[in-house]
Order: sequence, then structure tokens, then C-alpha cells
Amino acid sequence: MTGEGTTLQKLVAEVLRRINDADRDGASRLVDQWAAVHGYGDAIAEILEPVLRTVGDRWEREAISLAQGFVAGKVAEDILNKALAAAPKGVFGEVKGPVVIGNIEDDYHSLGRGMVGTFLRAAGWAVIDMGNDVSPAEFVDRAVETGARVIGVSAMMFVTARGIRGVRDELDRRGLSGRIMLAVGGAVFKVRPELVAEVGGDGTAGSAMDAPVLFKSLWERSLDAGGEQ
Repeated sequence: MTGEGTTLQKLVAEVLRRINDADRDGASRLVDQWAAVHGYGDAIAEILEPVLRTVGDRWEREAISLAQGFVAGKVAEDILNKALAAAPKGVFGEVKGPVVIGNIEDDYHSLGRGMVGTFLRAAGWAVIDMGNDVSPAEFVDRAVETGARVIGVSAMMFVTARGIRGVRDELDRRGLSGRIMLAVGGAVFKVRPELVAEVGGDGTAGSAMDAPVLFKSLWERSLDAGGEQ
């Protein structure tokens, strides 16, 4: 391994240590220092992404606390917002969307949804974040109102994830399935992938970082379906 590779490994480990210590400012500062030399694009790819993948793995193994997960999400938000602010105008292309995201009703685990929103915004999407405890009708109403072609619904637990089926039923009832696509996500979908089909999801992403690719694909499928909402 090269000297820079070793340096990166140590830096990633140190950022993780500070996240574990709930030191949001300290973790962000380390990434900023790397970005000052190499740029935010490099800092996101070389430091932030491996940090978040590790945090995600620990989250699934319940090896990280809710507070530590919250800090990791805020560090990601800090860095991505700085990257957006530092980028020359137009580097991220035209604003896409909008898309609607939120947690299904009775679900209050906002960390994953927040990270998805951050990565979508960094990829140039206009994101309407409806927060926690959103009913199926509210999701569809907002998508119709804003012209969103993708609704992203998050749930952490099996008991709440089953409520996402209500969004699919609402889309079917209004004749909007195909024109408004349904992205689903949350920890439970990683351990029970068959749940995506059970709740009527059009797709899911392996991590928050993969969400922009998923939303782009679903948006294009909606356009292919044609018609106005």
C-alpha cells in the first residue's frame, strides 16, 4: 500500500473514532483539512464514503448507538453542504426533480432518510422532505401537488414497513402507478429484501449513497411511462 493509502486509512479511522466520541466538529474538521488540499470531491470519495459504509455496517449489526449514527449523518450533511457551496456554478448540472421523501406513518427513525436526502441534494435533486410519520395519502398528495415523479418512503422496522403498502394502494387507486414511482428503503429491507415486492416498491438502494442512482432510474422509468400527472 502506498504512503497516501496508509494516510487515508488512518484518516478514515480517526474520523470514525471522533464520530464514536460524538465529536461532530472534530470529524468534520478532519475531512475539511483533506478537502483543502485535495478538494471536496476527493474528500467525499476517499473519506466520507468509506466512513459512511462502515457506519452503515455497524448500524445493521446494532454496533453503533443512535447518537453515534446521528452524528455520522450530521457530519455527512456538513461535508456535502460545503461541497455544494464550494462547487462552481453548474458543476452539479441543472436541478432535477422534485422528489418526495419521508418516513411512513408510525416510523420515527429519521437518520437513514436524512442521509438519503443529503446525498440526493448533493446529486442535484430538489428534495421535499416530509419528515416522520407520514400517511400514504399525504405522500401522494404532495407528489401530485409538486409534480414529483418519485416518492421515497423509509421505514426501519418490519411492523412499520408493511404500512408502505398503503402508498402503493393509494397510487393504484388514483391511477398514478407507473407515472409516480415508489422507492423504498430502511434497515429492514436489507435483511428482508423480499419486502420490497410485498409492499409494492419499484426499487430500493443498498445505501444512502446509492439513492441518487436509484432515483434517476425511477425518474426515467416514469418518463418512459409517459403522460402527465
